[in-house]
Amino acid sequence: MIRIVAILCGISALAGCAAFSAPGAGPGGSGAPWARENRESRQVIELIAYTQRVAALQADEQQRELNASAQMLSKDRGAYGRVRLALLLALPGTAFSDDARAANLLESLAGAGASESPGPMQQFAGLLHGQISERLREQRRTVQLKEQLEALKAVERNIMEREQARPR
Repeated sequence: MIRIVAILCGISALAGCAAFSAPGAGPGGSGAPWARENRESRQVIELIAYTQRVAALQADEQQRELNASAQMLSKDRGAYGRVRLALLLALPGTAFSDDARAANLLESLAGAGASESPGPMQQFAGLLHGQISERLREQRRTVQLKEQLEALKAVERNIMEREQARPR
């Protein structure tokens, strides 16, 4: 988890730096894209810090934060609220962990990242969606392997029962 958060911090920092080196960005050029990217970069960093803080809380406090994030999203379906709730739902080791719901929340944002120049929030959402989707694939594969193992054990039991039931 710490490694993922560190990677996300680095990517968000790089995304923020990209806004400063973009042609036409800054006070002399088109200010609106620069301001939006700067704001989104700050929001991404804020979300990462928020998630780290929530991860360190007790279970009841984490649940309160989840409820607050869900209420925030119900009032404003914007990217910030979606990513905030998805980050909480993707926290491992919590009672409310729900990777499928988190991936669903990020689906539209991650798809928006395929545009010509996605902003930092879309880039972060795409990265987070990819991580969560991979975790879901691994979970499905684990379930599949456990089912195969149980089937092999059943076959082995049947063979052993036949051997014991065969007259000698």
